[in-house]
Amino acid sequence: MRVRELQDAAEFLRSAGPLLLPNEARENLIFGIAGSIVADPGRYPEVRFWLVTDGDEPAAAAMRTPPFNLVLARPRDDVALEALADGIDAELPGVVGERRAAEEFARLWAARHGLASRVQRQQGVYALDTVRPVPQPAGAAREAAGDDRPLLLDWSHAFGEEVLEEDDPGRVEAVNMVDHRLGVEDGGFLLWEEGGAPVSAAGWGGATPNGIRIGPVYTPPELRGRGYATALTAELSQRLLDQGRRFCFLFTDLANPTSNAIYERIGYVRIAESAMIAFDPA
Repeated sequence: MRVRELQDAAEFLRSAGPLLLPNEARENLIFGIAGSIVADPGRYPEVRFWLVTDGDEPAAAAMRTPPFNLVLARPRDDVALEALADGIDAELPGVVGERRAAEEFARLWAARHGLASRVQRQQGVYALDTVRPVPQPAGAAREAAGDDRPLLLDWSHAFGEEVLEEDDPGRVEAVNMVDHRLGVEDGGFLLWEEGGAPVSAAGWGGATPNGIRIGPVYTPPELRGRGYATALTAELSQRLLDQGRRFCFLFTDLANPTSNAIYERIGYVRIAESAMIAFDPA
């Protein structure tokens, strides 16, 4: 097997496509990040892509936007995953991807580099192709605009701290994400307003060939329990389907049964599990 490092996001997606497309929903994260770089090449100061091929066929794929974790696609087999672990010449803070693949890569990487690994977060990967009716709270949805940037930054920071337990790099990425989505056609934010005031927000972006990812979804703590996020996510999902997307995807915290139940009520179905694993000194 051959390991290649690619510099161009479009070339990476073309080359890795046969590995990623059969499981587009499961691989929506790596698809979406690479696609966002194609749409906005200057979004990240550094990007790295790795591809393992067996003959002409892709067998494993991964990418990274330092200082963030390696994003891993599920490989064809463990032999390809071993080749990938051997071929990456970088220091990695962690890895994120389909649970079994991420766990096996973490085991290989930790053994090769004398590190310890720990699971930071386990998430459900959900997909939807039909929206179910949900109760409608007071208010209505509207698309966010540039004037909403300060609010979106505040709420994205709050989401990162509460849900993702992010540090300073995470806060930098929140600014990156908000500015990117306010500036591209295939991304943005929808706000639910009541009485002229925003009460909940849902973002979308990270398009795949046939779908698009929803997130983050955030309601301030004092406004929760009123159905805003449920109605907003259902509204956004339907809008994206109506625009021609065949699927919508999102990630949930498996430790939060409430949010999982909300999304299932809308029509989302869990199709995979994802794990984020950190590397620490042994």
